[in-house]
Amino acid sequence: MRILILGAGATGGYFGGRLQEAGADVTFLVRSPRAAKLAANGLRIDSPLGSVTLTAKTVTAETLAQAGIWDLVILSCKAYDLDDSIRTIAPAVGPGTAILPILNGLAHYEALDAAFGREKVLGGLCHIFSTLGTEGEILHMNQLHRLTFGERDGGTSPRTEAFAAICATANFQAIHSTMLMQEAWEKYTLLATLAGMTCLMRANIGTIMATNDGDAIAREMLAECAATATASGHAPRPEPLSMAEGIVTDPKSAMTASMLRDLEGGGRTEGEHIIGDMVTRAKALGVATPQLRVARCHLQAYEIRHARG
Repeated sequence: MRILILGAGATGGYFGGRLQEAGADVTFLVRSPRAAKLAANGLRIDSPLGSVTLTAKTVTAETLAQAGIWDLVILSCKAYDLDDSIRTIAPAVGPGTAILPILNGLAHYEALDAAFGREKVLGGLCHIFSTLGTEGEILHMNQLHRLTFGERDGGTSPRTEAFAAICATANFQAIHSTMLMQEAWEKYTLLATLAGMTCLMRANIGTIMATNDGDAIAREMLAECAATATASGHAPRPEPLSMAEGIVTDPKSAMTASMLRDLEGGGRTEGEHIIGDMVTRAKALGVATPQLRVARCHLQAYEIRHARG
């Protein structure tokens, strides 16, 4: 199976590197500066679960058309780069190509289906806390490195089984799910709460919990997200919901959403893709989301100021 991964950053680079480490045929589609850095320094993963430096195969948008068709294209871009990413990967997609997005949220599926056809687009999500270091190395910051994938309509297929066989020997937790969209909604419920709270308060979870009303507001926001998932036909199961509650109310946690790091760095955020989409879905389903609406307003105001310079 020829695998093309869009991006060699903290997420795509990590999972792609682990797949390559296990012997998979992996190529990274990157911009020219990243390709040059990878050629000079290799793809370096620093992780408590095993560090490695690999010689990465790369292509750029300018050379992709000459590189042939891939069996699997994994998308690990930010949501605000999705339209450009769709145009970029188009030359790599043939009749038998499967596309596996591991973006946050759910809004990207509509755009991918429209561009390539729903039958080509698998469901995917990941759980990992990682970032890029100053030299372009991938810093994996804890024990969590889980990639979940499957057919969006449930069950399995030869293409997902083939990818599962490749993942079986890789140094990460691979889950070949037969109920992918249920798991996607459960992650979305957690992520929207975590991003909404930490961006709105500009603080990590432990700091928020030290305030008078932080715990109550976090629980209210989580309940809004869970109610939206339930109204969408994917009520969170007790164990994932309990885990999410524990994460967003942990008084000892230094956790923040990556969206807060983007915001504090003065960059664009996935606010509309994550928080905005949850609010839009909730409104269409008649679910009240007062806390999420405040978080969305905060992020929209930031984006307006950012666009103005």
